Amino acid sequence: MMKSLLFALILSFFELLAHGQTDTAAYRLLAKEIQKKFAPDKRAIYVNLQIKGDSVWLESSSALVLAEFEKLKPTRSEVKYTSVLLPSKALNGLEYGVSNLSVSNNRANPQNAAELMTQMILGTPVKILKKQGGFYLVQTPDLYLSWTDGSAIKPMTKTEFETWQAAEKVVFTADFGHAFTKPNANELRVSDLVSGNILQLLNNGKVFSKVAYPDGRVGYVETAKIKPYEDWVKRNNPSAKAILTTAKNLVGVPYLWGGTSVKGVDCSGFTKTAYFLNGIIIPRDASQQALVGNVVDVLENDNISVAKCMKNLQAGDLLFFSAAKRRGVNGGRVTHTAIYMGDGEFIQSAGMVKISSLIPTAANYDAGQSTTLVGARRILTEIGKPEITRVEEHDWYGRK
Repeated sequence: MMKSLLFALILSFFELLAHGQTDTAAYRLLAKEIQKKFAPDKRAIYVNLQIKGDSVWLESSSALVLAEFEKLKPTRSEVKYTSVLLPSKALNGLEYGVSNLSVSNNRANPQNAAELMTQMILGTPVKILKKQGGFYLVQTPDLYLSWTDGSAIKPMTKTEFETWQAAEKVVFTADFGHAFTKPNANELRVSDLVSGNILQLLNNGKVFSKVAYPDGRVGYVETAKIKPYEDWVKRNNPSAKAILTTAKNLVGVPYLWGGTSVKGVDCSGFTKTAYFLNGIIIPRDASQQALVGNVVDVLENDNISVAKCMKNLQAGDLLFFSAAKRRGVNGGRVTHTAIYMGDGEFIQSAGMVKISSLIPTAANYDAGQSTTLVGARRILTEIGKPEITRVEEHDWYGRK
């Protein structure tokens, strides 16, 4: 039914174009149906459809989207149809990149005033899809799309990218720190650093080690605050204790919409960071995280069952909440997530990272969240399944 409706919409709209007519309402309906069928999650698939006069211009990161449009493109000579598959040829082969700042801000549109969508930390590998002004459209290892300032990444050719990934590297493991221009903490700083930052190792010293950034900057980092990258990625799958230790180290960190670092986190940025710092990549947003892992039964007649939570949940499980339940709406979009700790407690980023409880009699009971619980997923037993990936098993990080 959906396919036939979409087909009819496209044909009817192209007929309007062929006769020199434009209809804003028809255009918007068509674009909506295209998005729904071929690119349901705009955070993972980029589609840019523009219709102006008798011209149709389509740009997408998905070959499938372009192929489906190709089947339905107008045949009348009056209509000019252009389709472009990203990455853009204008990049001249610079289709790869590595994040160049301790924490970079990635936005919804190519402008500094646009909504903060997510962040990348130093050493994050990305695919570059296009450049617009001073911004790049990038896709991070969790397949999330966003725009980042040109200073935030070092664009590379495939060969340069592979060389960087093959180089000996280290991971900064302290919460915060700096790289210095000389092996002395009193010298000028090269940059700040946060937990999870990845740098190339040039020389391993007893007190300070010499490191390089993706853009070629060189600095010195306290050796006690770094760990060999190979050791960091080859750890065993994390235990619940490891995840919770990392999560609790973030207690008091302020809530930041789009944040994914120890400088500030939103709810899903917090859960993502707790897992990433233990070597596991999970989806970026709460509504995406709610689709992976193994379902845990925590509801009774669409409402929270504290008894089921206490019986079925395990430490490290992700909890999911929907603000729509406050309006009495079941089946609404997932809008919040947290990590279950055990004994009815969970840790979340809401205002700040804090520990709350699902149990109404507890001193730290969070009624606002608990009553909107809509599901839970087990991640730790599903590592290696789709979208729950060890860093060392991810191609973009230079899997060997």
